Amino acid sequence: MRSPKGNGFRFGLASALALPLVPLATEASAHVKWFCAFDVAGQPRGLEQVLCADFEWLVALSVLCLMFGCLAEGTPLGTALLNAFDRVTSRVRADTETLVRATLGFFFVSLWSLGGVILTPELKTDAAWIPWLQLGLATLLIWRQTMALTGLGIVFLFGYATWNYGVFHLADYPVFLGVAAYLVLTGTGRTLFGIRPLDVVRYAAAVTLMWASVEKWAYPDWTAPLIAAKPQMTMGASPELFMKAAGVIEFTLAFALIWTPLVRRMSAVILAAVFVSAVFEFGKIDAIGHSGIIVVLLGIAADDARSPVRVRDAVLAPAWYGAALAGFLALYYVGHALLFGAPAGLAGVPVI
Repeated sequence: MRSPKGNGFRFGLASALALPLVPLATEASAHVKWFCAFDVAGQPRGLEQVLCADFEWLVALSVLCLMFGCLAEGTPLGTALLNAFDRVTSRVRADTETLVRATLGFFFVSLWSLGGVILTPELKTDAAWIPWLQLGLATLLIWRQTMALTGLGIVFLFGYATWNYGVFHLADYPVFLGVAAYLVLTGTGRTLFGIRPLDVVRYAAAVTLMWASVEKWAYPDWTAPLIAAKPQMTMGASPELFMKAAGVIEFTLAFALIWTPLVRRMSAVILAAVFVSAVFEFGKIDAIGHSGIIVVLLGIAADDARSPVRVRDAVLAPAWYGAALAGFLALYYVGHALLFGAPAGLAGVPVI
């Protein structure tokens, strides 16, 4: 039998290896729309400015790290790390549902206290009934039998916000739909076509963060006020390089959430650490806004579901990563062009 001390050491070693990523990503992890002026309808930066040499070597380095993680997972070290994860996170795993309900209860009570917002701080509303609805959703989380109603309420609020702010703006937040699905499926004891509730919200979190990464590349100027106020956040890099690096790191960690067990659990730990660290820098609004995704990431980190790891997982990682990157860039830029008009970089591209 492996000693608890040995498992704890392996888990601590894995966490320590990931620590260098946290400072780079932390400052850029605050959702910029909560703290800075933005214009969703404004034209994004041209793709020729995004897909530059700096971007390419950052992506190449990220793919190498992803492949290394996949290869390590199939070794005795990878098995030992997974065992360490299982032991260290056993309490979180046993109480994942309770933690999600408690955290979402805090989230909705906080929104009720703030008043005048729909789900996130920048989605303002004058409707007096919205805060009370959100308080009611928090109340329904007290009982397992009614948590599904909270899920349906989240879907309603998401639709209401989409009606008022548009599809493109709410594309930032598919994680809410994932959380809603988790509550409905868990509350009713069902799966989504055989997909576990935790996996549904895991995929939604990955999509949310990959989309947010593209936004960092498309609108780096939105973060300019934060960089001006906190120049140390770039750690000596130019703001341009910093935003590209922050976006690539976030995209890679988000992609890792849909990959093999050890890779996704490591990614969840790093992302949770990034979001928690950002709370100390940006305060109460960040704590409220990111509380939901933080508890989801903790649930993912604690998930002990395993699957056989094959060499082809590492071999195919660059192809799937590249496909995801190209897909999200295309979806973002083409979607924006269809809704708001084509930027210069896409003016000559036919849209079918």
